[in-house]
Amino acid sequence: MKKLFLLFGMMLSTVAFAQPKPKPAMGWKDVLNWKAIPSFGGTQLSPDGQWYAYVLATYESDAELIIQKTSDTTKYVYPIGTPSFPQISFSDNSKWVAFKVFAKNKDKKAAAKPGGKPIPDKVFLVELASNKKTEFDRVKSFAFNGEKATHLALLLTASGGAGPSAGGGDAAKGTDLLLHDLGTSKTQNVGNVAEMGFDKAGNWLAMTIDANEKAGNGVQLRNMTTGVTLTMDNDKARYQSLNWTEKGDGLALLKSVKDEKYKNERVGVLGIKNFGTMPELITYDPKSDSLGFPKGMTVSPNRTPYWSEDLSRLFFGVHKLELAKKEDKKPAAAPKDTTKKLSDAEKLAKIKADTTVKTLEDLQKALAKVKTDSTKAVASADKKDDTEKPEVTVWNWQDKRLQSRQQIQETQDKNQNYVSMYDVAAKKFVQLADSTVKSISIAPKQLYGIGTDNSEYELESSLDGRNYVDVYVTELKTGKREKVRTKHYLPNFWSGAQPSPDGTKFMYWEGTNYWVYDMATKTSRNLTEKVPTSFVDVDDDHNQQTPPQGAVGWSSDSKSVLLSDGWDIWQVPTDEKDTKGKALVAVNLTQNGKKDKIRYDQRYQLDPEEKGIDLKKPLYLHTYGEWTKKSGVARLDIGKTITVKPLLWQDAAVGSLSKAKKAETFVFAKETFTQPRQYFVTTSPELGSEKQLTKNAPLLEKFAWSAGTRLVDYVSDKGDTLQGALFLPAGYEQGKKYPTVVYYYEKLSQTLHNFANPAYSGTGWNPSIYTSNGYAVFIPDIVYKLNDPGMSAVWCVLPAVKAALKTGVIDEAKIGIHGHSWGGYQTSFLITQTNMFKAAAAGAPLTDMISMYNLIYKNSGTSNGQIFEGSQGRLVAPWENWEAYNRNSPIYHVKKVQTPLLMLHNDADGAVDFTQGVEYYTALRRLKKPVVMVQYKGENHGLAKQPNRKDYSVRMMEFFDHFLKGKPAPEWWSKGVPRLELEQHIEGRIFEN
Repeated sequence: MKKLFLLFGMMLSTVAFAQPKPKPAMGWKDVLNWKAIPSFGGTQLSPDGQWYAYVLATYESDAELIIQKTSDTTKYVYPIGTPSFPQISFSDNSKWVAFKVFAKNKDKKAAAKPGGKPIPDKVFLVELASNKKTEFDRVKSFAFNGEKATHLALLLTASGGAGPSAGGGDAAKGTDLLLHDLGTSKTQNVGNVAEMGFDKAGNWLAMTIDANEKAGNGVQLRNMTTGVTLTMDNDKARYQSLNWTEKGDGLALLKSVKDEKYKNERVGVLGIKNFGTMPELITYDPKSDSLGFPKGMTVSPNRTPYWSEDLSRLFFGVHKLELAKKEDKKPAAAPKDTTKKLSDAEKLAKIKADTTVKTLEDLQKALAKVKTDSTKAVASADKKDDTEKPEVTVWNWQDKRLQSRQQIQETQDKNQNYVSMYDVAAKKFVQLADSTVKSISIAPKQLYGIGTDNSEYELESSLDGRNYVDVYVTELKTGKREKVRTKHYLPNFWSGAQPSPDGTKFMYWEGTNYWVYDMATKTSRNLTEKVPTSFVDVDDDHNQQTPPQGAVGWSSDSKSVLLSDGWDIWQVPTDEKDTKGKALVAVNLTQNGKKDKIRYDQRYQLDPEEKGIDLKKPLYLHTYGEWTKKSGVARLDIGKTITVKPLLWQDAAVGSLSKAKKAETFVFAKETFTQPRQYFVTTSPELGSEKQLTKNAPLLEKFAWSAGTRLVDYVSDKGDTLQGALFLPAGYEQGKKYPTVVYYYEKLSQTLHNFANPAYSGTGWNPSIYTSNGYAVFIPDIVYKLNDPGMSAVWCVLPAVKAALKTGVIDEAKIGIHGHSWGGYQTSFLITQTNMFKAAAAGAPLTDMISMYNLIYKNSGTSNGQIFEGSQGRLVAPWENWEAYNRNSPIYHVKKVQTPLLMLHNDADGAVDFTQGVEYYTALRRLKKPVVMVQYKGENHGLAKQPNRKDYSVRMMEFFDHFLKGKPAPEWWSKGVPRLELEQHIEGRIFEN
């Protein structure tokens, strides 16, 4: 028996010994080496669907590009330095891939130091079958020649640096262009190229030549089959803004020449077409059009020209010519006064000694002359001082835009230009937009232009945040304009004019319905009044009247529109009857959305070149379970019968569906809070039998990670049914309670399945770092009631936390809260209404709603008042309800605060003025409440500089660790940091890779 126990003990020891070592929590230093696929530009599928490229990037070490074959395990890996934005391109025949290679991180840091020089980018060209690599140095931009795929063009940077030729605006912008033949591997150099671009087929390369002293400047066309180069135009001018038509059958560009009379250049338009034979050049020079073109104007270089689809007209912008100022003639320098400067006493003595001063009268005349000369000297000095201009801004109550807004938009205003047109056959210029109707959108097929004018309503809109416009339709052939809508209300993006693919109609929102306006017949029709659903976005709780749900889009035949009621997608015909006189009715295409609480909330546009939605092809729709948080993809087929088939439906965030250009190969992504976003490939239109392509976040397995998520249902104090997302800490054990940070920003429960890459954010917050370090994280939804934005948080967040406590995960004595900006406001307000929270961190909070209303949103130059009344503030004007402003302002309840508060507020905050943080901080300090405000010099609304992001991220966790985990208080909290010791304090906290 004794031996048996001994053996059993040895077995237990062996089992214990074999248990895996607990994984460490992820610290802020570990973020430096975290690798992940960037949110934008980090992936690409080859046209034939056989190759997939993706980037793994890090914070402060070099990224790598992985080129993975989709059908087997072939994989190529290339280091690409530290890209700000990855640049990858497959050739159209999928035989080649080219990509930018940037400077290494250590070299970038060295170049950023005083005396350092910028490091130009490289381009690697890889033959995919053999993995043969060719390198090109000093590359600014690159492109394959379209569908032909025989050449790679590389526009180089100037030899002296990372940009074009050094110099001012008149300096030559041309540099070397390399044309690399993919078949022969031979490379040809073309000099002094400023811009280049291939047509879609890749048969022609357009180049603008820009050389020193404009010698040989012009526009050239190279035939990529024969190698012959044609000079279409050349002059002592600047050629710019190359723009091919989508088909590649026309090219437009600008030509500008200097005129000493004007500050800006005189600009003309060039058009080239008929590429099947000998390319034809069309030139429009406004200077030679004395009858049609408005005096004192020229073509604007700030709008890219383009051809109409039928190549009959050129479209471009026009703007004013500015007269050059005449140089003031400098007066001849006065002869230098070498005489001795005399004092008044010496002058008087000299006068007395003057032999001409013999009488008292003579003396008085001499004294008067001295006085007059002195007065003239003073006047002359004053006149000189008057030439210095005062620096003043005049704010007038009648300004349609605040002066601050005008300052922000000054460059935009200076670059204001008006859409115009040149009819090639008629040789006629037509100005379409002007100072009245400044904005005109050219509808497809270039038959009509849709213009808007807000001048009558601009002042009122800048006050209350509600936007109105008059809508005009211009017949482009004649230039005739007609107002078709007066004071049209724009509660959101979807309420504006949305033209049909055939360019004859546009859809708009009015009241509670979508309407269509026929520009040919000049008639309107209510599209949705008889549809048995509502298209009003009832979930939008901003102070706007009946905003619409989003329109999915027009059908490609322009006979119907696809609209969302927030749940289902409806096909709504634009005509009342068909050609046989049969009444046309709207059809619910998805059927079960509202019934099953599934939102069909997005259509995937798999063909980037589509013109409207082709209803003969399958439609792929993103689906989202409003209360389950599941998501997926459904396929909609519209034929004699309508079928909707769920293809993917998972407890995950599913999305990013794309399709290869030339193959039935699909790629989609999915992620959860505990599993990073991975991309999957399938050749099945049903999206089955998928294969994982990527290995995103490869360091994940090295660290302790969240144990999963819970969905918490609750009802607000005002009766709203809501949800919150609860993220479990790493190593979670059932029955054990954990310190918790509550985070919020309006509605975020839909992020339940979103993976959060560890990062230094601009707000210091990252849920993955907190859950890895033993915290639970809870994110509840908030909905808002008019005139109670602060109290709405109380009515929603407190019931949410109480519901979450019932899960047994949260330690009720160790709850912290954090929010930034609007969430910072909610935090600063909540701690005046409850003592539920042990600690609070508020980033850039609004604290005094009255003073905040009357401040400027500096980033845009607009008034906060319009945001308060028409957007996020959800309040009426303060003088309409002073009590609501007092009731919802943290500063007016500051005496009730008992929660320790960490604030982040930066001195250059252009969204929530720094004074808002100062007001709250000084009030709390006066009341001897525990508060620390962290301010980063020169930073805006969020932290942009990496050292600042690191610093605040660490400080905020130290703060919560102290109050929620009982760790020692950091000295910057418990004692503060004297100014003279600040540098030493910072040096002691810096950590590097």
